[in-house]
Amino acid sequence: MQETLKALSISDVNPGGFAGDWMGGGKHQTVVSPVNGEKLAAVANVTPAEFDTILGKCHAAAEAWKQVPAPKRGEVVRALGDELRKHKEALGMLVSLEMGKALREGLGEVQEMIDICDFAVGLSRQLYGLTMTSERGQHRIQEQWHPLGVVGVITAFNFPVAVWSWNTAIALVCGDTVLWKPSSKTPLTAIACTKIAETVLRRFGYDPAICSLTIGKGSEIGDLINTDPRVALVSYTGSVPGGRHVGKLVQERFGRQILELGGNNAVIVSDKADLDIALRTIYFGAIGTSGQRCTSTRRIIVHASIYETFKQRLLDAYRKTSIGDPREAKNLMGPLVDPAAVDTLLAAIETVKAQGGKLLIGGEKLPLPGGCYVTPAIAEVSGNLDIVKEETFAPLLYLMKYTTLDEAIALQNGVPQGLSSAIITNDLVESERFLSVTGSDCGMANVNAGTSGAEIGGAFGGEKETGGGRESGSDAWKAYMRRQTTVINFSGKVELAQGITLDI
Repeated sequence: MQETLKALSISDVNPGGFAGDWMGGGKHQTVVSPVNGEKLAAVANVTPAEFDTILGKCHAAAEAWKQVPAPKRGEVVRALGDELRKHKEALGMLVSLEMGKALREGLGEVQEMIDICDFAVGLSRQLYGLTMTSERGQHRIQEQWHPLGVVGVITAFNFPVAVWSWNTAIALVCGDTVLWKPSSKTPLTAIACTKIAETVLRRFGYDPAICSLTIGKGSEIGDLINTDPRVALVSYTGSVPGGRHVGKLVQERFGRQILELGGNNAVIVSDKADLDIALRTIYFGAIGTSGQRCTSTRRIIVHASIYETFKQRLLDAYRKTSIGDPREAKNLMGPLVDPAAVDTLLAAIETVKAQGGKLLIGGEKLPLPGGCYVTPAIAEVSGNLDIVKEETFAPLLYLMKYTTLDEAIALQNGVPQGLSSAIITNDLVESERFLSVTGSDCGMANVNAGTSGAEIGGAFGGEKETGGGRESGSDAWKAYMRRQTTVINFSGKVELAQGITLDI
C-alpha cells in the first residue's frame, strides 16, 4: 500500500486544491480504505476563498489554451495517455484501495483513461463543421465550433478516474480547461491524476491550471461550481436527487450541463437465447464493482419457459462467487465503498420482502476487515415493485418472468431510469424489435452483450431520469464546444433572404 502511494506522490497529508500551485487551507479528511479499514492518507479540503482563486486561474488559462491549434492540444493529450500508461499499475492499485473494486477492474478503469486519450488525439483533427447551400447567390453558410471555456467536472466514487478522463481528454482537445471536483470518498486518485496532468502540461510549457482540482463537500464546493458563471459547462455524474439539484442551479444561470445519473438496467433473456452468454454477461454486470456501477445489471426478465432452468444456473454461479480483498486475483468481488452502502443494501432487501418479493440468495454482511463486505443478493419479484423502480446502488439483482416480448419490453421500460439495456436472443426479429422505436427506451441498447462495460467509442449516457447527457465517443464532443453559424457574402451586393427587398 505504501509503495503505491509513494509511486503516485501521495503524502500523509495532501492539499486538495490545484491551479498551478497546490493549496488546501480547509478541514482535513481522512481517507480510509474499504478493503481493510486502514487509513490511506489525509486530504486538506479547499476553502471558498481558495476555490475562487483556483477557478480564476483555470478561467484565465482557458483564454490562452483556446488559441492553441487543436492538433497541438491533441499532442498534449497523447502525452497524457503515455504518462497514464507508465503509471497504470500503481494507479489501478490505488483505485482498488480507495474505492474497493477488484484490481482487474481498477486496471481496466485506467486502461479506459488511456483509450479515451487515444480517441481524443484523433478527434483533435476531426472537429468538423458543415457547409450549407444558401438561397442567396454567391453566399455561403457554414458552421464552426469554438471552445466553451471552463468545464466543471463533478465525479462519483464508483469510477474515480475514468469519468474525469472521459470529460478531460475531450474537453482539452476542444480547447477547454477543466476544473475537477471528485467525490469526497475518493480524493486520492484525483490528486494522483492531477499530478500526472501537471507533469505533462509543464513539460509542454503550458499553464498547469488547464487541469485544476478542487476537493471539498458537494454542498459547498460543488455548489460553487454550479452557480459560478465562469464555469461554462458542468458535467455531473451522481444520483438522481443530486442531478436535480445540480440541474436547477446550472439552469438558473443558463449554464450548460451534462447529467449522468441513475441506472436501473435490465436484461431480457429470451427462450431463444444462448444461456451461456446470458449467464456470463448477467453475472459480471451484476457483481462487477460490487454492483456499484451506473450500468450494473439490476433486473433480469426471463422467458417463463426457461425461467426455472436459468434461475438455478444463476444461483449456482452466485454460490461460487469469491469475495474478499480485491487485490487478490482469486476474488471476483471486493467490498462496498463504505459501511453506509452496506446498510443501504440490507434496508433494500427488507423492503423487497415487505413488498412481496422473495430473497433467493445473498444479502449477508461478512465478518471481514473494514466491515464493507457482503454477499451479492438475488430477489425474485413479480414485476416492477416500487422498490424495484428505485436504484439500489449495491449488488441486489431482481429476477422476474415474462411470456411475450411485448410484456418483456414493457417491464424493461417500466422504470424511471433509462441508461443501459440488453436482450439475449438468437432471433433476428426479436433483436431488431428491441432496437426499434418500439423497443428499449434507454440511451444504450445491446444484443447478446451485457448492460455494463461500455466502450469509449460510443456516446455514453441515458434518457429519462438518467439525465440525457452524453460523454466519451461518437459526437459527444459537441457538448464541449459552442456552435457558430456564419454567412459569407462574396457577391459584391446585398441580397436579403426570404425574397425581402430593400430600397434606400
